[in-house]
Amino acid sequence: MRTGVWLVGARGSVATTSIVGALALRAGLTGPTGCVTELPGVRGPALPTFADLVFGGHDVAATPLVKKAESLAAAGVLPGRLVDALPDELAAVEAEIRPAPTGDTQADQIAATVRDLASFRDRHGLARVVVVNVSATEPVATPHPAHADPAALRTALAGPDDVLPASSRYAYAAFTAGCPYVDFTPSTGARLPALTALAAERGLPYAGHDGKTGETLVKSVLAPMFAMRHLAVRSWSGANLLGGGDGATLADPAANAAKAASKQRVLAETLGYQPQGTTRIEYVEDLGDFKTAWDLVTFSGFLGTGMRMEFTWHGCDSALAAPLVLDLARLTAAAHAAGHTGPLADLAFFFKDPLDAATHSLAEQWQRLTAYAARLHAGGSRADAG
Repeated sequence: MRTGVWLVGARGSVATTSIVGALALRAGLTGPTGCVTELPGVRGPALPTFADLVFGGHDVAATPLVKKAESLAAAGVLPGRLVDALPDELAAVEAEIRPAPTGDTQADQIAATVRDLASFRDRHGLARVVVVNVSATEPVATPHPAHADPAALRTALAGPDDVLPASSRYAYAAFTAGCPYVDFTPSTGARLPALTALAAERGLPYAGHDGKTGETLVKSVLAPMFAMRHLAVRSWSGANLLGGGDGATLADPAANAAKAASKQRVLAETLGYQPQGTTRIEYVEDLGDFKTAWDLVTFSGFLGTGMRMEFTWHGCDSALAAPLVLDLARLTAAAHAAGHTGPLADLAFFFKDPLDAATHSLAEQWQRLTAYAARLHAGGSRADAG
């Protein structure tokens, strides 16, 4: 049996690149560069293959998937030859993308999402469906008393108030439909006590938050170096310039603040203290789907000698994120098949702000990930075995 991947934001740049990439891998048109699950320490029989993955999703945008893929090819994000080679496959995925559900209440919207997920699973005879949020970053959720209790939340959702942000409505719908949930964004998602309880009640795993693809990836390697060499980091400031849909979203101050906080948290939790400096995010429309980060680090060595380092990261956000989306879908499906529940802390390697993370060191996170993958594969179950 095959595994469903339901993408929230299915016509966005990250989702489209993920879909084109998976279809190209299935057809043997490209290699798995960037896919962590294809490395020797992680790959194995518990993971669904790329051929096992069936894609669907929701989006508020109406641009057809193939048109979005063509625009990404024109921008140099993905090879145009792949889009030209996969028209039928892209059309088949397009047929599985639905408008974002609407309704008089948030309970109605959630119920419509549950119906779409169940229909997708039944229509394709899928063993399971993993819901992955790759939509735009949200502002920090406004606190609500119902966030603490599943019963109170159920009642509140039937009323007129906006109780949950969109990411959390999708987490609620995923758990209600019996689906694992992955939040690749810094949005609230499943990070509410009522949703944690709902996942536990349904026996479901979930993972997040905020895919680690660029500047923070570099921080998670460099910050442990300073700590292990007992060098005092005095300041760490970063300037991030990005375009595309994510950049446009982050032009909103509230969404920008949520993203910046996620990016900066790794320093305090790795070093044990918060150095001076901030992370600034600026929207530059002309950069499109590419982003540039410049960081300045000042630090003290023996006898208080002052030193500094700088680095510049220039990358394509979708090309960096898409293979990780596929990795997380495969690993989370395997975790679900193995009967694992609750936050998948061993997948912290993939996130800026991971759930229940014991460490932000990339090397230590890699060790935890490979150990977890070994346990999954030793269990002898395939994620597509039902």
